[in-house]
Amino acid sequence: MEASVTPKTARGEATRRAILSAAEDVIGMRGFNDASITDITREAGCAQGTFYIYFKSKDEVFAELVVEMGRLLRHALSEATEAAPDRLSAEKEGLRGFLTFVIAHPNLYRIIQEALFVNPDAYRAYFQTFADGYREALAAADAGGEIRPGDPDVRAWMLMGIAKTLGERAVVWGDETPIDDVVEAAHDMIVNGLKR
Repeated sequence: MEASVTPKTARGEATRRAILSAAEDVIGMRGFNDASITDITREAGCAQGTFYIYFKSKDEVFAELVVEMGRLLRHALSEATEAAPDRLSAEKEGLRGFLTFVIAHPNLYRIIQEALFVNPDAYRAYFQTFADGYREALAAADAGGEIRPGDPDVRAWMLMGIAKTLGERAVVWGDETPIDDVVEAAHDMIVNGLKR
């Protein structure tokens, strides 16, 4: 996929951001198939022709939203875990940061869910990028004696699966259990497992 146009002016960047924000809202609420470029430009407050200055198609803006979700979420997780003194603390604060982020950005989260069917390559790249970084962090924690030895790749995908499912429970299914309660229960499971 070719990259979308990078604006040369602050005004152009603001317009592009407005289109992305509108696409997030429209596609996130209506779904990819039911969202139209007309809906997106109406929400953005710009002409349809303006959309095509920055994006070639609805598919391209969708793919950009998947990349944007990854970028924003990685930043939020970095901030959430930067003060964690060890890997287990980072797991707890990372899960809290993840749930806080997805609850604040439900439309982006729904777009990621839909990407599995709309743009499987973007979906795979989104999760693979997270898995690669996660695997490295877990391998370093293992090597440093912070966690017991184990396959860092399997662990990365397992931990991502826990977060993804809890995010889905909150955003898609509307569960209103307080984030702190969810984090405590999940962290206990991560640290202690099911063993008595």
